[in-house]
Amino acid sequence: MNIFHRKRKKLSTDTLRNGVKLITDVDPKDIVSEQFRTVRTNINFSAVNQKLKTIIFTSSAVSEGKSTVSANLAVIWAQQGQKALFIDSDLRRPTLHTTFGLLNTNGLSTALSTDIDFNSVVQKTEIDNLSVITSGPIPPNPSYLLASNRMKELISYFKKIYDVIILDVPPLLSVTDTQIIAAQVDGVVLVVRQGLAQKLAIKRSTELLKMVKANLLGYVLNDVAPKNGYGYGYGYGYGYGYGYGYDNEGK
Repeated sequence: MNIFHRKRKKLSTDTLRNGVKLITDVDPKDIVSEQFRTVRTNINFSAVNQKLKTIIFTSSAVSEGKSTVSANLAVIWAQQGQKALFIDSDLRRPTLHTTFGLLNTNGLSTALSTDIDFNSVVQKTEIDNLSVITSGPIPPNPSYLLASNRMKELISYFKKIYDVIILDVPPLLSVTDTQIIAAQVDGVVLVVRQGLAQKLAIKRSTELLKMVKANLLGYVLNDVAPKNGYGYGYGYGYGYGYGYGYDNEGK
């Protein structure tokens, strides 16, 4: 038992140093972890008349923090007792296997391009209730695989097993992959990085989501500068609607 805890602490520390920050796992009582719990609550309340089982997290452009947000919220759902599955659907720049220290020999691309059993690509993590499907080898045709009937079958299959499925997907303005998946899930959350995201890019992103009739739940404002001048240099705020001057009528 002691060996397990020491190993887990080392993995978490490495994760903090390398890319995605799993603050919700490393320090569940931290103020940022609490903000992620608030985000999770707001997402649930954003569709009180609909059960959200499949949710994707995306952004307009790269480096806005979508992978950090989706990974930490996957941990939060698991910590709340939900049986959670986190799928790395970014088949171009995958990060999930690095975040959780897992092998990426087989994964989503393997499940979509072969007749392999879906369950065989699911990996357990050291976090209770949280399983993951890594991206697998980067394929030459990500959009084709994600638009396939096999992808629809995979999502439908795991919806019967898990309470919530979180998918990390590519930025909306980079490729068509996200539009393809957005049409298949219950909700979409747009991650917006303060000081980086452009208003026109955000507007265009919401337009792309509307084109496929995706259910945009809201946005997570990432990298918020503290007002008091000290403490954390990043934070997370959750807002409803489209924000940045773009309302539900598309004006």
